[in-house]
Amino acid sequence: MTAAIPVPRPATKHSVGDDILGILCGTVVVSLGLFLLRAGGDVSGGTAGLALLLSYATPVPFGVFFFAINVPFFLLAIRSKGWGFVLRSVLAIALVSAASTFHGSADALGALALDPFYAAVAGSTLAGVGVLIFFRHGASMGGFNILGLVLQERFHLRAGYVMMTLDTIVVLSAFAVASWPVVLASGLGAVIMNLIIAFNHRPGRYVASS
Repeated sequence: MTAAIPVPRPATKHSVGDDILGILCGTVVVSLGLFLLRAGGDVSGGTAGLALLLSYATPVPFGVFFFAINVPFFLLAIRSKGWGFVLRSVLAIALVSAASTFHGSADALGALALDPFYAAVAGSTLAGVGVLIFFRHGASMGGFNILGLVLQERFHLRAGYVMMTLDTIVVLSAFAVASWPVVLASGLGAVIMNLIIAFNHRPGRYVASS
């Protein structure tokens, strides 16, 4: 008697309400993680970290670099992921930016000074979980997130490993503007966040779609 061959289940479709709640939850988790990273003085990875490093080296404001660096990634996303993904990602970035600012206000957590290694572990864990939530509801934090997702879908490279490689390059570049303990802590944080994504966001592991 032969064992029955399992039949793949069709992908579950997220409702609009599912996506709204998912993006709001992801916003809270990612923004709190980024707040903790900043409170520890850690250097972030991704396009935000790259834009910050470039703004240190030139008189051009951070916001100009952040927008300019993300433009080609969003053009890639329009072609590969569609307008729905791009619009949800833009919304996620805007909400995370606003929430991160609120965490640091006097009405919320205020100004904190954390050990950089504690901030790297706690903040990166939260950020990684939040990015997973965004991915699973058809959104991202832009930049390297988009490239990682596209390469995973086209070439079966895990998005977390792609992002970890790029984030590590950005963090190591921070030696020009930060002390080695901060860079070491930041590198640890980049590894933690992207391992969370790599282990939990694999082709076929999560079948719901937006």
